[in-house]
Amino acid sequence: MSAAFERVLKFVAELDRHHATHRLSVARPEAIMVEVAVPGERWEVEFFLSGEVEVERFHSTGHISAEDSLVDLWRLLE
Repeated sequence: MSAAFERVLKFVAELDRHHATHRLSVARPEAIMVEVAVPGERWEVEFFLSGEVEVERFHSTGHISAEDSLVDLWRLLE
């Protein structure tokens, strides 16, 4: 088993130990992403075959929008 894959498994096991909400995904073909949700934040942790790890954090402003704000999402996706 590669060292990079072992790091992913250990990280996921630690998240499980803390009962943290998470999911695995692929955003780039050379990495596995672990998305972690905690109150007020979302984290993206990417594990690369090279052993590199990149972490990006997204913070909530706490502002809750109404459904009509989804029009902004559709504009961004065009």
